[in-house]
Amino acid sequence: MRQTFDESTDPSFGPKHVPLIRKAMEAQGLDGFLVPHEDEHQNEYLPQANDRLGWATGFTGSAGAAVILKDKAAIFVDGRYTLQVRDQVDQGLFEIRDLVEGGVPAYLESAVAAGQTIGYDPRLHAPDALERLKAAAAKAGAALKPVAQNPLDLAWSGERPPQPTAPVVPHPLEYAGEDSGSKRARIAKVLAEKNAEATVLTAPASIAWLFNVRGGDVIRSPLPLGQSILNRDGTARLFLDPVKVSPELRAWLGNEVRLETPDDLPAALAELKGKRVLVDPGQSSAWYFDTLAAAGAEVVRGEDPCALPRACKNPVEIAGAQAAHIRDGAAVARFLHWLATEAQDRTVDEIEVVTRLEGFRQETGALKDLSFDTIAGAASNGAIVHYRPTVRLNKQTERGSLLLVDSGAQYLDGTTDITRTVAIGEPSQEMRERFTLVLKGNLALAAVRFPAGTTGSALDALARVPLWAAGLDYDHGTGHGVGSYLGVHEGPQRISKVPNTVALRPGMIVSNEPGYYKEGAYGIRIENLQYVTEAAEVPGGERPMHGFETLTLAPIDRRLIVAEMLTPAERAQLDAYHARVLAEIGPKVDGEVRAWLTAACAPL
Repeated sequence: MRQTFDESTDPSFGPKHVPLIRKAMEAQGLDGFLVPHEDEHQNEYLPQANDRLGWATGFTGSAGAAVILKDKAAIFVDGRYTLQVRDQVDQGLFEIRDLVEGGVPAYLESAVAAGQTIGYDPRLHAPDALERLKAAAAKAGAALKPVAQNPLDLAWSGERPPQPTAPVVPHPLEYAGEDSGSKRARIAKVLAEKNAEATVLTAPASIAWLFNVRGGDVIRSPLPLGQSILNRDGTARLFLDPVKVSPELRAWLGNEVRLETPDDLPAALAELKGKRVLVDPGQSSAWYFDTLAAAGAEVVRGEDPCALPRACKNPVEIAGAQAAHIRDGAAVARFLHWLATEAQDRTVDEIEVVTRLEGFRQETGALKDLSFDTIAGAASNGAIVHYRPTVRLNKQTERGSLLLVDSGAQYLDGTTDITRTVAIGEPSQEMRERFTLVLKGNLALAAVRFPAGTTGSALDALARVPLWAAGLDYDHGTGHGVGSYLGVHEGPQRISKVPNTVALRPGMIVSNEPGYYKEGAYGIRIENLQYVTEAAEVPGGERPMHGFETLTLAPIDRRLIVAEMLTPAERAQLDAYHARVLAEIGPKVDGEVRAWLTAACAPL
């Protein structure tokens, strides 16, 4: 088993660890300290050694922050984690606040006193966000101060896990579709267009993509932790822990890539004196900007030049994604058959659900890892958006309720992410109606055609309109980007209420995952991955339009569909999808599974 069911934190973490942090703060003359979720690489999913927020508070979500003052503290989470944070954090110690509405800046304005000094680690904060925090502290008459030694790290030092040292390995051209030299030449042209002589890359996904390598430093993502300086002539310096480097890797990188250690990085940045250097303020921490400025470099703020090309998958990567989803779809079909038969005849618990699904994926013989810990939420646990089963929280399925399973896999040729909600026993009419509203939103977002230049935020409402008409909604984005045997969450594109300026382009993979969550009762989410197609002429139209091609292939539980709520066009769309599932997955399964799949994919 890759997924475990133990809890790495508990609510006692705050009472145990905050006093230690406050003692280290006091030694540095600090009245408070900022604790972001992100690490030195601005990762969403963290190596255990970098989960500072988890150690300080007990909260293990993938987004959040905390402010620890001498006499009070607050933790900030978004709508995905409002239930989870209450379970994991001592509310007598931490005030729970919204990360998005007001967030940390509003708290600093109201909670910090004039004359106080609030510390921060410049290696952990993006510069733009840091400026907003500085402005908020200034309004309160306080000041933010960078620290050379993180007081949380000093407090944690005795029991902190070691930094990860997974080997960095080549990612073959048969999966990457473009060699590193070609990629470096493409990015070098971007630097020339921006009149920059070099760029500093700190995002692990960009390093993995640019050099066609993969690692294992980040949980559930084949990412290597490191940094790189790419020059305008296409040569590069790559900073990796030597223990991760093999002779095979050196040969793979070639003569144009110079391997160095992370200890060499400050001196390498100093050598950029007098040069124009492109750095992404959303991906690289304030430390890089401060260090380059102190060295006399001219910092050019701009998006990571690898982000957009990485997001636009080439034909080889799209073909790989399709193959991965067919392979994964067969495993999911076996799992859904098990849920529809054996799991209906007896009571099962969430841990068995997770174990069975991982077992079916393992049987493919191609599974490299999960793409995230499987979410299996029975009944009321399904309403916790990013719930993860543990021994303590493990819940049995309940007759007359729902089971929400959100899972994914990492294969060499692609990354998958799928959510299916299934009925256990006979669902209520309310469950069926609200499931159908979610389904209508999913179908709308799958079928939309849109012109070049359209952003995900312009499409987000399509998935919500059926819910809005019923006075319902969900508090998470509708879609995130997905990597090619990289992170299951990838930018710069997304489909969300939050404004996004990045247009959807051919080859981008996004999720389509509207949902509905009734606290204390059940959760519903339907998620498919889909990629943006090339613009094509519309019969009788005047402009070519992009669209989406669905990658995920798995039946949707027809017991939860109120067919009368679907329009004829929606019924036809769902029937066509199920016909495709049967045509592509049917040959990959046999016997009872094939018979079940045939019935599950029958026209409405």
